[in-house]
Amino acid sequence: MDMQAADDLTVTALVTDAIAAPSMHNAQPWRFSCSPGCRTLRLWADPERALPQADPDDRALHIGCGAALFNLRVSAAHAGLPVRTTLLPDPERPALLAAVELAAEGEADGGTERLRRLHPAVHERHTSRYPFEETGLSAAQLTALRHAAEQEGATLSFPVGWHLQLVLELADEGELRDRTAVRDDAAGGGAGAGTDPPAGGAGDDREPAPARPDLAQWTRIGAAAETADDGVPAYAFGPRRRGGRAPVRDFAAGTEVPGRETAAFESHPHLALLSTERDRPEDWLRAGQAMQRTLLAATLDGLSSSFVTQSLEWPELRWPLREPVSGHGLVQMVLRFGYGPRGTATPRRPVEEVLEFDPA
Repeated sequence: MDMQAADDLTVTALVTDAIAAPSMHNAQPWRFSCSPGCRTLRLWADPERALPQADPDDRALHIGCGAALFNLRVSAAHAGLPVRTTLLPDPERPALLAAVELAAEGEADGGTERLRRLHPAVHERHTSRYPFEETGLSAAQLTALRHAAEQEGATLSFPVGWHLQLVLELADEGELRDRTAVRDDAAGGGAGAGTDPPAGGAGDDREPAPARPDLAQWTRIGAAAETADDGVPAYAFGPRRRGGRAPVRDFAAGTEVPGRETAAFESHPHLALLSTERDRPEDWLRAGQAMQRTLLAATLDGLSSSFVTQSLEWPELRWPLREPVSGHGLVQMVLRFGYGPRGTATPRRPVEEVLEFDPA
């Protein structure tokens, strides 16, 4: 690889891999721009793709962009490009989430070979909203997944017993609220949250907003499912749950989808909590990278995965998810792992819509 700069085709390939990352409701809240000569690739938040009800503080937006950033790093390693990554490089421009110096010399990011090995999973990983087998994960698999998260500065834990039961109950409560309740945005949360339980409720005079608009906006049913390049199409909903405890979100939310089947899901789902010590935009970006490293490692190991975000979208439900003994750590994502169908690919916007080459 020419160490002077990366050419346009290489940069396009990097971004094509980056945008295979998951994001909440497949909103794809990212943009990329490249400096003249393609020496620095910048990752930006796209505020037009934010989720104001489900993600009022843009925490999930940062996590999705962090996942795209990790895919970019994997793609660069596959291309033989050493890179140097800087998170939030300009305090005056908070929408600039990361700067990735291509063909970096000197203090490049480490672990290139380990990243390169993950590349085959970038386009194989798909969210699976299907039943998984009851087969448990081995101790070696749990250790490998924990290590993947730790490499990106996060912690992965696997709740059991009453803690798992609590996580399942909170997910069910979040799902119920999405169908029947309204969101009180005065409930608290946001950057810096996690030192005190969120306040809100009685005495606040701000108007509650409906909880459903975000989900409805990014759900694609009927003809829209065949043509959309974002959102969650009906063909990726998976079957309606007929039994079991797996907390799989029903994107149809009671709407009839022709041809959609029902299925019994696993009774003993295998969930993982991805946590960080603090709750700032930088931590969210690191959580997104840790999440994606974990998901790619799981994919290579033959595991399927999905997300359990229902409780994370409500500050008062997210708070109790913390590690029950020490109370430390803020849960950024709940993941479901198991053996089952890999899931269906969801659409992506054309790369030319998300990548801009700066004028020379």
